[in-house]
Amino acid sequence: MHRGIYCLVFRNAACSVRVGALGCIEFQGGFHVYIGSALGPGGLARVSRHIRCKKEGIGRPRWHVDYLLASDTFTLESVYCIPTGDRLECRLASLMPGRPVHGFGCSDCGCPSHLFSFLRHPRVHIDRAASILGLSAHSKTIKT
Repeated sequence: MHRGIYCLVFRNAACSVRVGALGCIEFQGGFHVYIGSALGPGGLARVSRHIRCKKEGIGRPRWHVDYLLASDTFTLESVYCIPTGDRLECRLASLMPGRPVHGFGCSDCGCPSHLFSFLRHPRVHIDRAASILGLSAHSKTIKT
């Protein structure tokens, strides 16, 4: 199984969502990109879990991103898979020019956030960040 980094691209209207210990977060409308790691045993198959959770629903949320997947306001529009065997998700996150949602998705690292908001689809920013790291992002549009 391939390993790497993945980016989940959500589209949403302005809303507030309760996200576990982070509490109630106000989200601006537009797009949000969540950057995750898929270096574990399942590799990039983790992305399939996120897609399945969005389509079929989530029982009890486990990760911050699960709260977005469970929200009717957030639509999972596309996924970017970036194959790599190196821990580069924090470096990729540091290259995102969008507005960070502080504390989101980064409880196991020192990053300010792994979720960023954009007014327009962030594909250009994801491709550029991957390229700076010498990597290539492969996208898939999600039909829910």
